[in-house]
Amino acid sequence: MRITELLTKETINLSLTSSTKSGAIEELVSVLDNAGKLSDRTEYKKAIIKREEQSTTGIGEGIAIPHAKTNAVKHAAIAFGRSKAGVNYESLDGQPAHLFFMIAATEGANNTHLEALSRLSTILLKEEVRHQLLKANSADEVLTIINSHDKEDKEEEQSMAGKKQFIVAVTACPTGIAHTYMSADSLKAKAAEMGVDIKVETNGSGGAKNVLTPEEIENAVAVIVAADTKVEMNRFNGKHVIETAVADGIRKPKELIERALKQDAPIYSGSGKSGQESEQTGGRGFGSTIYKHLMNGVSNMLPFVVGGGILIAISFMFGINAFNPDDPTYHPIAEALMTIGGGNAFALMVPILAGFIAMSIADRPGFAAGMVGGMLATSGGAGFLGGLVAGFLAGYLVVGLKKLLAGMPSSLEGIKTILLYPLLGIALTGFIMLFVVNKPVGALNTAISEWLSGLGTGNAVLLGIILGLMMAFDMGGPVNKAAYVFGTGLLANGVYEPMAAIMAAGMVPPLAIAIATTLFKKKFNKQDQEAGKVNYIMGLSFITEGAIPFAAADPLRVIPSVMAGSAVAGALSMMFSIGLRAPHGGLFVIPLVDGSWIMYLLAVVIGSLVAALLMGFLKKPVSS
Repeated sequence: MRITELLTKETINLSLTSSTKSGAIEELVSVLDNAGKLSDRTEYKKAIIKREEQSTTGIGEGIAIPHAKTNAVKHAAIAFGRSKAGVNYESLDGQPAHLFFMIAATEGANNTHLEALSRLSTILLKEEVRHQLLKANSADEVLTIINSHDKEDKEEEQSMAGKKQFIVAVTACPTGIAHTYMSADSLKAKAAEMGVDIKVETNGSGGAKNVLTPEEIENAVAVIVAADTKVEMNRFNGKHVIETAVADGIRKPKELIERALKQDAPIYSGSGKSGQESEQTGGRGFGSTIYKHLMNGVSNMLPFVVGGGILIAISFMFGINAFNPDDPTYHPIAEALMTIGGGNAFALMVPILAGFIAMSIADRPGFAAGMVGGMLATSGGAGFLGGLVAGFLAGYLVVGLKKLLAGMPSSLEGIKTILLYPLLGIALTGFIMLFVVNKPVGALNTAISEWLSGLGTGNAVLLGIILGLMMAFDMGGPVNKAAYVFGTGLLANGVYEPMAAIMAAGMVPPLAIAIATTLFKKKFNKQDQEAGKVNYIMGLSFITEGAIPFAAADPLRVIPSVMAGSAVAGALSMMFSIGLRAPHGGLFVIPLVDGSWIMYLLAVVIGSLVAALLMGFLKKPVSS
């Protein structure tokens, strides 16, 4: 099957207008739906977003390949979209995406469809193709470009066994229709360029292809596993195995091949673990591994904090003590809101954090131990910090138990998950939390809370400035998230002012862009002025990332400007003693703040104006 049987004139849009990831996805879904390719656009979009939550499909080099395989697809199809301005798609190289291929595969997609889809993903690795697509003036020209490079590949059958030095690899992504094959082709192309022999097994939607034989694995120098999903690992027992994300096979093939030749990787000891479970010993660095586990806990915790926090804030609208039956202002709805939000949703915050950190480290066997550890941290006064300790403690304890019990007879394998891991994991985590962790961490937790609560105006303003600078520095990156996690942790300790400062600062960058493009039209081209209008909505909705395309285009002027404005907003929020019980910003939470919502709104407006004025002064007029 030719790729152009799936990619047609009706599924091409050469003028995407969105500047955000969610907007670009919505436009591409509309293209497929309008072309009659979807039976349920809502379910298909959900499948696309679910795939993005596993790992971004923005592969770098200006390309994004969102894809999903679902029964919400009526006919297998490909939508092509192009954005001249670029979209912040959370791409792996941090650059805006300009070329989008949205792949819609049916649940029962046949091999001819899947092979065509995989060929498309490998064609996009060619720089000449990307350049031609960026310059194409019509849908017909796009189809001609794709057709000229669409050549059916034959599955490799050659054996590498018997050669003196070669590498074997496995690539796999959750859906197996794009990244799997791009990663494989990138590794093969780079190996050929380096004069290295390699055989790559692909675990795609159509099943495993080019499967590695035991003899090939035995004779290989090392194994590269570039996968974001489970891979059969026990066959690599005793080999040097590099475990990394599937995207690294696309972006870092030379680095991976060089590491493999040097055998710069741990020797894998078969214990039934998958690439995801043993990741901490593989290709990711220690810091990025810890960060991944932490973010897994935080992302799963946030719905409880956001929902619970807003319900608590709404209860205060009846009166600050209206939830208390003994108070004259008592209202039963306020009590119900407080019970749901504070007594239950908020109470689950730390256990959920700890449970999902542990699960990220040790898979499902770690979840129970992490949850119990988090509960003990909450009841023992160790709070958010104790939950962090409990999550990592439980996760790595269960990893240790897995290794310790690896030698048990295979007939007893089932008893591990049902009995031994939960029993020993919960017991060990519980004893350590009760007798080692809770008291010192609880004391530290209390000391931090008391210090923050007792901050004088000067120190409070300084903290607001620091948090504001962090929020605007990388606008959704690690520094921004570090400030966010800091504020979220303080919510569990009853300290609400830093979160208000963080949310105010996060609204400033997009609002500043919107104001600057309105007031200083000569400093922005027509396209930027139109994109700037969207940032009013983004800023009021707390979507900081709306400013990223402007920052990427002119970082030396835009980033310092928005950092200054966010610092002002954070400082003013702290100066006005504003508190916020929900880790979310935007216009709809402003009336729910503790303190004067008018002063809080003023802090956001002043910060945005400062950043916009700085941009207006620093940027040079565009050439007419």
